[in-house]
Amino acid sequence: MNIYQLFGGSGINGTDDETKGMYRMKNRPLITQFRLTFIWIIVASIVATIITYGLTFLLYIMVGFQHVYPANYYEQQIPEIEAYIQEEGVSLLAPETESELQRKISGEAITYQVLDGEGTWLYGTNDQQYFTGKEELLHSVNTTFKKGNLYMDTTPIIDETGTIAGAVVLAYPLQMTFAEGREWLGIVNIVVLFSPFLYIIGFTILFSKLFVKNIHNPLKVLMEACQKIKAKDLDFDIPYQSKNELGQLRDAFSDMKEELRRSLATQWKMEQERVEMVEALAHDLKAPLSIIKGYSEALIRSSSTKENVKLEKYLHIIHDNSEKSTALVQQMQDMTDLEQANVSVNLVSVHLQTWLEEKMHYYELQAKQKTIKIDTQIDEALYATYMIDAEKLERILDNIVSNSIRHTPVNGKIVISARLQQEKLFYQICDSGSGFSKKDLDKALDRFYRGDEARSSKEGHAGLGLYIVKQLVEQLDGTIQLSNAKDGGACVTFYHQVISRNKV
Repeated sequence: MNIYQLFGGSGINGTDDETKGMYRMKNRPLITQFRLTFIWIIVASIVATIITYGLTFLLYIMVGFQHVYPANYYEQQIPEIEAYIQEEGVSLLAPETESELQRKISGEAITYQVLDGEGTWLYGTNDQQYFTGKEELLHSVNTTFKKGNLYMDTTPIIDETGTIAGAVVLAYPLQMTFAEGREWLGIVNIVVLFSPFLYIIGFTILFSKLFVKNIHNPLKVLMEACQKIKAKDLDFDIPYQSKNELGQLRDAFSDMKEELRRSLATQWKMEQERVEMVEALAHDLKAPLSIIKGYSEALIRSSSTKENVKLEKYLHIIHDNSEKSTALVQQMQDMTDLEQANVSVNLVSVHLQTWLEEKMHYYELQAKQKTIKIDTQIDEALYATYMIDAEKLERILDNIVSNSIRHTPVNGKIVISARLQQEKLFYQICDSGSGFSKKDLDKALDRFYRGDEARSSKEGHAGLGLYIVKQLVEQLDGTIQLSNAKDGGACVTFYHQVISRNKV
């Protein structure tokens, strides 16, 4: 089994054996894959190190040993150098002759220094002080002595009178050395020495990537599946098969997806049945309620004498409650309509200030029955033509203002304001009633919420008014917020986006 078979990679020829090897490795438990990865790192590092050592040995045989100086290489040069020194004599004391002396010396391991008769350094490749004075220099002339790992040879420079005018000191090792230009062999030695550690690091990176790939691929598939579920797309398959833990996770995920599909299908069917039932019930109730309302109105008109005061009272009660029942049925039907998908927005061109003033006049007529004063505050920016869904906006305002009139006490006040801010149309309706309780602020926009005693209607309602308002506002791409005014009254604020406008 090669590396490709072990870790699931494709070989050069893409053979069936390699495909089978990939499948076998993918089906192994994760702990087994981890252990095999560790073993292959160690084995591959050992094999690579042995090969490196073998190639290095061949390199030394083929290249390195061809240019190695023997141990006495520099020592053999001494007689020739001494003869040159004796021939040149005192001329060597001049630094200008250094280049000629250097040409006589072969190899970088041998160094020299030229001293005058007092033992003072004149020039050379070695500036170490070996003598403290003339006397010590004279004692070392024509002798060889050892300083550390180097051997020192002192050759005197004799002038015409036979006096020692100076000396040349040669320092050289007695060991095998490489010829010039072979320093790279030292670098090779260092690399070879640390090669086992380098191989361990390299193979760890390589095999860990292959190991992680076997884990990453199925996890990537599962993450993509999660994204599809998030996007409410359950019509997909997970293209991964394995017998290890990841394969079991994939199977569990597929089972969960199918169970979710069945659950959502059942929930959708129940929701459709509920909507159809509410629509049917609302439709069936409208006809008898209309008949009750019509007959009660006819009886009220025909029984207006004092003898029938009691009967007239009862008829008024029947008439009022039939109107309430009709309004509740209409709210239920509106709710089911709003919950339908693909609700369209019907934009029409409206001069907003004129349209709002007409609505305010209608609200003032409603408020007169309880002697409630309605104050309007319309921003000058609304004195323009806007593209809005007038029908939905009217239903929103009607629900909110009617609710405020119902909960505002006699001789109370309602303030209705409208303004343009950051390309959004804001509306606020505040009344002088008892305000929202803490529970109202949290729950009043929920479906079928009837509210606390502070704002409960004595006339009774289904708790759908503000819920319908919320749905309508969201269809206009806006939001609604409930709050209490500083004086304690209730405030409802909502906004919707501006599509386009033309100033007048």
